[in-house]
Parts: sequence; C-alpha cells; structure tokens
Amino acid sequence: MEMVDVETKNGWIEVITGCMYAGKTEELLRRIRRIGFAKKTYLSFRPGIDNRYSKTEIVSHNKNKIQTIVVANAKEIYDFLVEYEKKNNLPYAIAIDEVQFFDDAVVDLCEYLADRGVRVIVAGLNTNFKGEPFGIMKDLIARAEYVTKLSAICQVCGAVATRTQRIVNGREASYNDEVILVGATESYEARCRHCHVVYDKPDILRKFK
Repeated sequence: MEMVDVETKNGWIEVITGCMYAGKTEELLRRIRRIGFAKKTYLSFRPGIDNRYSKTEIVSHNKNKIQTIVVANAKEIYDFLVEYEKKNNLPYAIAIDEVQFFDDAVVDLCEYLADRGVRVIVAGLNTNFKGEPFGIMKDLIARAEYVTKLSAICQVCGAVATRTQRIVNGREASYNDEVILVGATESYEARCRHCHVVYDKPDILRKFK
C-alpha cells in the first residue's frame, strides 16, 4: 500500500498530575523552558488563590520560577487571550499551574485552545486530601492526549507516595474538613496508600450494603 503523507497538526492537551511534592510544577517549568529554548511563544497562568511563594510568579517547591499572569478564574484567561489575539497570533503554548483550583469552564477553554492549534500544558493535583478526584482534574485527564502522573516519597515509610496527607494541628485531617486549604509543608505531606489517613471517612463498602 502506498503511504500518504499527512500533515501533523498542532494543538493538544498535556496534563501533569500527582500528589503534592511529586514535582508537578517543576515539570511544568521544564517544559516551558524547553519551549523558550526553541524560540516558540507561550503564555502562563496560575490562580490567585495560590500565593504561597509569590504573587506574580509560578514557583516550584525547589524555588525555580517564572513570571506569570495571575487570574481568578477561567473567564479571566479567556478574556486575556481575546485581547492578546487582537495584537498577536495565539501563542504556540499555554501553561496553567495549579489547574485544580479553577472552575469547570477551564476544561472547555483547554479544549477550545487545543482545537485552535495551541499546545495546552496544565499541572495540578489529581486527588484532594481525602483521596478523591480533585475538582475538574478527572475531566482534564479524560480529555488530554498526554498524561504524566508523578509520584513522591512517603514521609512516613519511604514507599512511593501517591496521596496528599493534610495535617491540622499536628493531626491527620477529618473527611469533613474543607477541601481547599492552600498550604505547604506546614499543612501537607506526601504519603503512600497505606500511610494515608482520613478520619471520619465513610465506609468504602457502603454502596454494597
């Protein structure tokens, strides 16, 4: 059979995910730097709710950083891009850090941008401290062309950590606590499945009883 050359089109979604301290932001920054080295254009965004290290930058736990655009919601990203496109072509890539904090409109925005030929790179927690899917992450993972799931090291036993453990006043958190609590080492640890503790969690077999 004769092979037919097919032009490869740009535009896709990449999700970088995992628990806290797995290196998600570090990997996002690595990809952004490579885009810069290739002399391609990009824009980066992060939610204003996460100001642990900086009010104007994306900063990893290793303190690597880049300047970014801070927004409150997906609509602000869209509005920024509408104004940007009036003066420029859309960039080659758009990166969004801590994407789990955004409203569900960010999923549609990522789809729209990928359809327009933009490489969309997002990083965020796949599960909350309860061990359940974090907000819109499951939808982004389902729609992405590429998913990179990173792990950390359990701070209790040293095994592979895939869960985020919340600590409140030196004690593991309750299932009934609020889902969103922005923090770092004072509030969270990386833990494996077996060392992850959530007090007051409903019986996992309740649906079968």
